[in-house]
Amino acid sequence: MLSFLLSLPIIGSVFLLLINFVKKVSNEFIKFVALLIAILEFILSLLLPFNWNSNSYYSFIKNNFIDSVSINTEFQFAELVKIWQNLSVDGLSIILIILTTFLILICLIISIDTIKNDLILYVISFLVMETLLIGVFSSTSLFAFYIFFEGILIPMYLIIGIWGSRSRKSKAGNYLFFYTFVGSIFMLLGLISIGFDSFGHFDFEYLKLIPFSFEKELFLWILFFIGFGIKIPILPAHIWLPEAHVEAPTAGSVILAGILLKLGGYGFIRFILPIFPTASYFFLPLVYNLAILSILYTSFIALRQIDLKKIIAYSSVAHMNLDILGIFSFNVQGLEGAIFLMLGHGLVASALFLIIGSIYIRHSTRLIRYYGGLTQTMPLFSFCFLFFLIANIGLPGLCNFVGEILIFISIFAKSPFVTFFAAIGVVLCSAYSLWLHNRMNFGTLNTRHISKFNDLVYLEKFIYSIFVVLIILLGVYPQPVLNLIHTNSITVLSTLWII
Repeated sequence: MLSFLLSLPIIGSVFLLLINFVKKVSNEFIKFVALLIAILEFILSLLLPFNWNSNSYYSFIKNNFIDSVSINTEFQFAELVKIWQNLSVDGLSIILIILTTFLILICLIISIDTIKNDLILYVISFLVMETLLIGVFSSTSLFAFYIFFEGILIPMYLIIGIWGSRSRKSKAGNYLFFYTFVGSIFMLLGLISIGFDSFGHFDFEYLKLIPFSFEKELFLWILFFIGFGIKIPILPAHIWLPEAHVEAPTAGSVILAGILLKLGGYGFIRFILPIFPTASYFFLPLVYNLAILSILYTSFIALRQIDLKKIIAYSSVAHMNLDILGIFSFNVQGLEGAIFLMLGHGLVASALFLIIGSIYIRHSTRLIRYYGGLTQTMPLFSFCFLFFLIANIGLPGLCNFVGEILIFISIFAKSPFVTFFAAIGVVLCSAYSLWLHNRMNFGTLNTRHISKFNDLVYLEKFIYSIFVVLIILLGVYPQPVLNLIHTNSITVLSTLWII
């Protein structure tokens, strides 16, 4: 199943290239093939949790006992790929794979009719990115993970550089490439160093058993932390993200916020904590200080923005740094909250970028000063915009609240001082979110610059309804997701000698 999930988008891309090379195909045929592949990928990803064997997990939790057999049952659907990697997934991987296939499908549905040039290259970029993302979340080899992890840069660079919305798109693509390339250099140095100690074996379970010296572990931790931290991003390596969001097309912003920002957190959970547990303890004050500074700085910066996308971009940085606090809380509640916040933020931030894309398509501007009083002419748009904003704040009953409250509970037990400053970020999030809604939707209708107002069309109503239902459902009934990731969290913490 994992091999098929991994290879189907590539097979579809090669098929489109060959058919187009033999005979020029119509845009309708390209759209049909792309949507068919995206739908099949999403359906196949949904089969993973339904075929998940949870029997060993429940006995593991009840007995509150950890042994080698229980730890090895963490990964399921294992496949041996004889070239250079193994494929397998756990609860965390399944959640992120489903989120990936869902958002890729949504991106193609909402954007495929708006692309006027190089449609086949646009479609192939998204399909290749889907393969690379599934490879990141299903690979149990650090070497294969690195190849997939860095390969994502290529299609994302093309999406921003070719189909970006403004003249600064080349600069934004260069920002993305430069920052990611710097992080990849540090990770590559760490990978080479680990290869010497592991005699060329990069399997995840094997690496957890290697006894690194204290100094070597600290050195490797720093290298990987820089690589993963740039992806989140952590201050001061955050400059590339707002620029990339502003210049990217709507579908590109959805993938950036919904999936790519989760790669850093995934790397922390999958590799840094289990492989470098001593260094993770040693650098805990550094992590907390960087996360708090990033939350406060980006939250204050968001208050001063006049571009709709930049506000949500800085908000995403703040949320992902709150996620770091949960990951490094060394607590089951905190780690589960961090994973849940990844899922919740993936849905909420994606919905916000989609709805900003809707207003941009209509009026070709994202500057707040050109809008006002939209509730009078676009009531459905105003309702959806407000709903996604309060979900972004973390209103109880919606999905972000579940992850945030678990993180705050775990961090408060660790340090009330850190919790206080993290909570200021939530207050600031409420401030700029409500201010944004007030400026956009209330007040006097601004007809000096915009004279024609069209509310949401049927496709937009359908897409936003899906997001509204998912956000409410996960906020009211999060237990299936928490069950799926519970043993995963316990297994990670067991490598830190917590349990």
